[in-house]
Amino acid sequence: MANLREISVSAALNLLSAFAFLVAFAILRLQPINDRVYFPKWYRRRIRNSPRRSGVCLTRFVNLDWRTYIKFLNWMPAALRMPELELIDHAGLDSVVYIRIYLLGLKVIGPLAVLAFLVLVPVNWTGETLEGVKNLAYNDIDKLSISNVPDGSKRFWVHIVMSYVFALWTFYVLYVEYKEVAAMRLRYLASENRRPGQFTVLVRNVPPDPDETVSEHIEHFFRVNHPDSYLTHQVVYNANKLAKLVQKKKSLQNWYTYYLNKYERTSKRPTTREALGREKVLSDPKAIVKAAFVSFKSRWAAAVCAQTQLSHNPTIWLTEWAPEPRDVYWRNLAIPYFDLTIRRLLMAIALFFLIFFFMIPIAFVQSLANIEGIEKVFPFLTPLIETKSVRSFIQGFLPGIVLKIFLILLPTILMMMSKVEGFSSRSSLDRRSAGKYHLFLLVNVFLGSIITGTAFQQLKTFLHQPPTEIPKTVGESIPMKATFFITYTMVDGWAGIAAEILRLVPLVIFHLKNMFLVKTEQDREEAMDPGCLNFATYEPKIQFYFLLGLVYSAVTPVLLPFVIIFFAFSYVVFRHQVINVYDQRYESGGSFWPDVHRRLLIGLLISQFLLMGLLSTKNIEKSTIALLPLPILTIWFHVYCKGRFQSAFVRFSLQDAMTKDTLERATEPNLNLRAYLKDAYVHPVFKGRSHFDSPLLVPDEENNTLVLTRRSS
Repeated sequence: MANLREISVSAALNLLSAFAFLVAFAILRLQPINDRVYFPKWYRRRIRNSPRRSGVCLTRFVNLDWRTYIKFLNWMPAALRMPELELIDHAGLDSVVYIRIYLLGLKVIGPLAVLAFLVLVPVNWTGETLEGVKNLAYNDIDKLSISNVPDGSKRFWVHIVMSYVFALWTFYVLYVEYKEVAAMRLRYLASENRRPGQFTVLVRNVPPDPDETVSEHIEHFFRVNHPDSYLTHQVVYNANKLAKLVQKKKSLQNWYTYYLNKYERTSKRPTTREALGREKVLSDPKAIVKAAFVSFKSRWAAAVCAQTQLSHNPTIWLTEWAPEPRDVYWRNLAIPYFDLTIRRLLMAIALFFLIFFFMIPIAFVQSLANIEGIEKVFPFLTPLIETKSVRSFIQGFLPGIVLKIFLILLPTILMMMSKVEGFSSRSSLDRRSAGKYHLFLLVNVFLGSIITGTAFQQLKTFLHQPPTEIPKTVGESIPMKATFFITYTMVDGWAGIAAEILRLVPLVIFHLKNMFLVKTEQDREEAMDPGCLNFATYEPKIQFYFLLGLVYSAVTPVLLPFVIIFFAFSYVVFRHQVINVYDQRYESGGSFWPDVHRRLLIGLLISQFLLMGLLSTKNIEKSTIALLPLPILTIWFHVYCKGRFQSAFVRFSLQDAMTKDTLERATEPNLNLRAYLKDAYVHPVFKGRSHFDSPLLVPDEENNTLVLTRRSS
């Protein structure tokens, strides 16, 4: 186990590495040839142009102004300078709320670290227990931890009291943040411009009707049940195959434009097959799925429909707020209600096996990554493998690479599982995948690091223990793993941040595309690849560092400064990326915050149970009874915050809807809402085509009290 000096040396090396990454980033971002890689957001908005430098041709590619290199860290204050309101207009509320998670980490862990170093570290250091035990290996970090306090000592009551202080401070910060984010969301929804999702509801599992088509049935149902507010609807087509064809056509169109510009000759555009594909989908009754986007004449009417049950049968005419058009995941809209239930059950089972048996496929693949496995599969490579250098590489490096590749692919696997579950919006897919990834990190990284062995071995151990013994088994291992998590924080956390800001992979890909594939200006714009905030991958990792800070605040506080550095550095880096790099795939108005809040409280609960288990091994009378109110208080706090704030993230009040409707009627009395909503929820493959005219937008019949129908009854 590393001592304090070795940890200090490791921290210094990592800080020097981080500084080197910052210098490398500063040099790369200043070069004109890399400008589109490090500022793609401004290029896409036509605000920034490629740097034009006169004089030597070299200046088109390399920045020769030495004065710009002196202030190589000026991007940091620039990233912090933009006010939050301006940042919301620039990058959206989702991006701003996400960045606040890092700031929340500083607000929670920072004061905890100060209190822990002022109170707990002196108590632990003066315990002098480890020095009196013979034949016990320990280091300076152990002397700063709770392990240095003798069993049965009344000093442990300081830890018990401080655990209450830590919990109450965490409650206060989380409450204030939840309140602020909820207020930000309500202000955003109240002040944002008109958008189609405010008037539109997604209706799924439309029941079949023998006398009417799906479109006619939907129109008939809403004209009967919402006679004064129904406006129009757009049925959903299953155009997944056509979407692939359109994507292929897009690539061919770029080649056509390239050759047209190069040879200045005309040719027929390759759209015939695509047009035929569209007509085939539109004319095929089987391509119409039992779902539709139904629009209303007011936000108030849409809110009523989205938040009420339309039928006595709760499995049909299912309604929810329509995601914004770019947030819709079209492939999943065709999945029936019954299939959704089965799919989610199967994915829950698959997730269980992935978490608790994930080492089995890894062990199988790694078995092929050894000498015997490779020689058996590829016997002709035996002479090469038997060489000393190659043999050392395979035995010492290849198995680790296999595991690393799996962990890199894991978020993609979890996203595929979420897509199979059938969620209809990209934001829902991100939130669902983040929940899976958080559970995986919790079981296989945190618990898997504390208790040696795979998650399945941990589960087997827990199943053969009484429930009261599980916290003891895990708790007594907590102090011994502090140095491991310090190293993990420095290597995984800081290295990940450096990789995020350097953008080496997009940089290399951009220049390769420029050299070999870019043919048009459109190609050059697509080659920039600004990326986006990958909530499904980033947020669970943030939760993991929250968990480390909460668990070790009362056990080994020396870990906390490393977590604080991670949050501070991440806050600056991701603020810079949101301002200059990331493109926004969708806007959900910060709807993911309840998930963030809930997972933070799960981490707090875990820290409390682990402390109870640890102190139960220290012969402290009534320590469990003294700590038992903490998890109860945490659960009550979660229930209170859920009832107090969560409705702001899942519902839209009728009062606010009526206010916006009244204001809009006063300022825009001649607004043609039907024309505004006409193509809002048309499948992307049908947009912008003159030959496509939605057959579902019916004439306005406000004065007609009769509902037309083809039913015989």
